[in-house]
Amino acid sequence: MKVSSSNFFGPASLGRTAAWLAALALAGCASAPSPSSGPVVSTAGVPSAPTASIAPGPSTVAPAAPIQLGNSTPSANARASASSAPALGSSVAGQSRTFSTQLATYTSVGFDSVPGWVRDDFSESWPAFLGSCKVLTGRGNEWRQVCDRARAVDGKNNPAIRNFFESEFSPYQIRDDDRRPDGVVTGYFEPEIQGNRSYLPPYIYPVYGQPEDMLFLDARKLPAGGGMLAARVQGRQVVVQSGLSTRDMGAPGLYALDSSNLTRDTLDRKIRLRAEGRRLLPYYTREEIETRGAPNARVLAFVSSATALYEMQIQGSGRIRLPNGEIVRVSYAEQNGQPFRPTLAQNKQGKTQTAVRTRGGAIELDPEDTEDDDVVDTGAVRVRGFTLARPEASGAVVVPGRRPTGAVTGSGIKDPSYVFFKEAPSDAGGPVGAFGVPLQAGRSIAVDPRSTPLGYPVYVSTRQPGTGTPLQRLTVAQDTGGAIRGAVRADYFFGNGQQAATQARRMKERGQLWILLPRGLPVAAAASGSIRTRGGAVGADLPQCLVPEEGSCVDD
Repeated sequence: MKVSSSNFFGPASLGRTAAWLAALALAGCASAPSPSSGPVVSTAGVPSAPTASIAPGPSTVAPAAPIQLGNSTPSANARASASSAPALGSSVAGQSRTFSTQLATYTSVGFDSVPGWVRDDFSESWPAFLGSCKVLTGRGNEWRQVCDRARAVDGKNNPAIRNFFESEFSPYQIRDDDRRPDGVVTGYFEPEIQGNRSYLPPYIYPVYGQPEDMLFLDARKLPAGGGMLAARVQGRQVVVQSGLSTRDMGAPGLYALDSSNLTRDTLDRKIRLRAEGRRLLPYYTREEIETRGAPNARVLAFVSSATALYEMQIQGSGRIRLPNGEIVRVSYAEQNGQPFRPTLAQNKQGKTQTAVRTRGGAIELDPEDTEDDDVVDTGAVRVRGFTLARPEASGAVVVPGRRPTGAVTGSGIKDPSYVFFKEAPSDAGGPVGAFGVPLQAGRSIAVDPRSTPLGYPVYVSTRQPGTGTPLQRLTVAQDTGGAIRGAVRADYFFGNGQQAATQARRMKERGQLWILLPRGLPVAAAASGSIRTRGGAVGADLPQCLVPEEGSCVDD
């Protein structure tokens, strides 16, 4: 239990302290109840928030279910209790009824209250889950044991797979920080665009690999506030030098870094920089890349449409079809560190067609948004739930090693963010997602890794685009993207081809999510058991990540 009042154990309060502790012992509480209506912290023996038991639409509330151990056996419970000791302040999956992060609240439910659970064909999700296990086995004892036992399950036996999930995992419904169960489910696909290996009009827009001059700074190691700092470059890493000032800039190998204009709230806490003389600056924006070029990045191919390239950057992967029929497959490699700021299409009333809200430096889709088709720009493109306006004009961009023959105006796309790619094996099945494994159409989703760790099973309840029929199935979180932000947020992977593209572009439905956590897994470190004192900020002591992981989501 964490108590943050510095005077709590003063001499005058010892009697009150003893009485308070005795009261807690009699009540059997795991933590003292919060005096406010802020984010929920871990409790025991307290009724949980209601869980919707039907496909999303108008919310239908069912009574809270007690913590259910599914079809677990005594040996399964013993395995959970024998797991590695949780970090101080952590909650434990399968034991904690509810816990919170800065972004979300998680409430334990029974599998029988998850809509459509008994009707799902789990054999369809099994290959995706086993793909995640290739990575998860290296992330702690709980996952290693779960994945070891998964190898003994008959992948074609649906009841056996369902029994495995019910025995090994505890389901938790995800709610946003306002405790709403409904969020947004959109769709994405692997696009295919025409291109060429060499610059040859109309193929004039370069598809860049990761730049060799991109540097990285761990935002957690920056001092608070802004101002000029001295730093050194060690390989590709920037190291801030403490105890030095700009007066020491004459020393060999020192760079000046203005920390007042840096974006610190990236999910991986990495700041992308470049060196210019003796200064370190934020990496180039899209406009700078298009009008100055990226001479330190390999060009993988050239394509004929700046808008198609931009859509491929938002999708995170794609196929480039060459004139001879060869396919060059590309997947996400890096990003320039600039925020995702798309130009949204407008309706006849001059309002943006996509309702969004800004949280920190991220743009989230509004779960209350019900878009109509009243769009002025008939060429607007629907990408991952956003309806984007096409640029008024797309002109030439600078190509490294080529002298421009006319005016360089750029693509006309105003979004400062820019994605760099790498070539991927053409025989890898689905495209490789952010988790590093091939995506499976219909069973892989992209998520916000702050609330839904990559690699974890996630049950989705939503509706089919167009028809409104229930879409309820177990998926695996294996991808993410700058457009995927929010607690109850999923982006459903439809695959490749024209049908997948049509379905993905139409998909924008309300949905609900349940994450399956291995029993005994420590989660939401430093979240539960804490007591807010008067004047403390709501959620200030809550972690950003449900499960921190370098490269996807880390806490400060």
